[in-house]
Amino acid sequence: MESNRKLSTKEKALKINLDQRVYGSFAEIGAGQEVAANFFKAGGASGTVAKTMSAYDMAFSDAIYGEAGRYVCEERLIRMLDKEYSLLGKRLKFREHNTSFFAFADTVETTNYQRTNKGHGWMGLRFQVNPEREPNECVIHFLLNDSEANWQQRAIGIIGVNLMYASLYLIDSLDELVKSLLDGIVPGTIEIDMIRFTGKDVEHIDNRLLSLKLVKNGLSNAAMFGPDGHALQPSEALYKKNAMVLSGRFRPFTKVNEDMLDKALLLFKQDSEVDENNLLIITELTLNALVDTNGLIDEQDFLDRVDILCSLGHTVMITNFLDYYFLVPFINNLTRGKKVGYVLGIRNIERIFKPELYEEFHGGMLEAFSKMFGKNVKAFAYPHINENNNNLVNLENLEIDQSRKALLRYLIDNNKLEDITNPDHSLLNIHSDLVLKMIKQNDEGWENHVPIKVAEAIKVNCLFDFPCEPISIKKQ
Repeated sequence: MESNRKLSTKEKALKINLDQRVYGSFAEIGAGQEVAANFFKAGGASGTVAKTMSAYDMAFSDAIYGEAGRYVCEERLIRMLDKEYSLLGKRLKFREHNTSFFAFADTVETTNYQRTNKGHGWMGLRFQVNPEREPNECVIHFLLNDSEANWQQRAIGIIGVNLMYASLYLIDSLDELVKSLLDGIVPGTIEIDMIRFTGKDVEHIDNRLLSLKLVKNGLSNAAMFGPDGHALQPSEALYKKNAMVLSGRFRPFTKVNEDMLDKALLLFKQDSEVDENNLLIITELTLNALVDTNGLIDEQDFLDRVDILCSLGHTVMITNFLDYYFLVPFINNLTRGKKVGYVLGIRNIERIFKPELYEEFHGGMLEAFSKMFGKNVKAFAYPHINENNNNLVNLENLEIDQSRKALLRYLIDNNKLEDITNPDHSLLNIHSDLVLKMIKQNDEGWENHVPIKVAEAIKVNCLFDFPCEPISIKKQ
């Protein structure tokens, strides 16, 4: 039982202090001045700490690291790591044969006295696994949810120790690594919405899986990565951008998904508030969409879907949001007033008009709709074919309860909800579950139901249980 006990913050710091291989510097600017203190308090810090510094004043920070438009940003963090790690090599060259150097840095904004801001920060570690090897790097972004600045500062100190401990000792166990980041922190007080490892010693770490594990383990509500698979920080990626969102299981991504997105984008770009040169397309996967029949998340299946979405040039978001009334305001808040669009199948439109979905809201359906169709938000409805009479079902003939038809009419008349009137009718009978079944059995013609790039990826990598031998090696 004792061997499974989580180490306290002090015990983690002490273990690092007593590790004779590890030696380096700490640089903390803004409100983040708490991490190095934990190592001094633990004892034995002389074996670990070559230098600590804190540049609280902006002018001093600029003089050391160069001028910056923003001080709490990834660019500033990387400058800090560059500067401090290079100094280690210059000033401690005599130790390079038997020392694993590290440079720790953070730049943090806590809640101000007037409480007019949101606390957050960037934190990073550049570190050697063994002496004389090229350094690796871990970068995280976190949100501070405590109401008091001194509580936030305490949490910063703890998460800094956790990050160093995880990077130095847990890189071969991703689940343990992710979970350990919040050791000693009250649940909900910190969210980590971006993590990225780079370097030769951490090539086995797939940052997309780390993003999934952040959400899966409750460290964040959402995580993002770009078409190149690199982790993105949501508030930076969406800052003052227009966004178009398509949610789904994407198992597989079909020509219907492609047509939904293309037709919604055509309408969205006609809006005078939308700048197509400042537009981010997001395909969103929820945790529920990743759970298999055994209630587990198949990580390889997740990566397969992500590989396909990224190959199509999409930015991928993984969330734990159960429905649009959580997802839409989350994205809308990050775009800082820029127009947000999202596209739904008409069956989903029918579903969101069912009041039993909103029993958790004090204001019921009206409260939920204020989130889904709030300021700067517009939804687009993609029709389907009624299997009973072969008629096209859209907003104009959608069958919902009479008591809610006036609400539907209000959304249409006020430009909050719009029909996609020009779908590709040849695609409307495509259903992803049927396509998946055809893929598993290699039924003739399944390729006609998915984009060319998707069909190629499925055949080359034997995705979605397609019966073949992989031609290329899957990412692990």
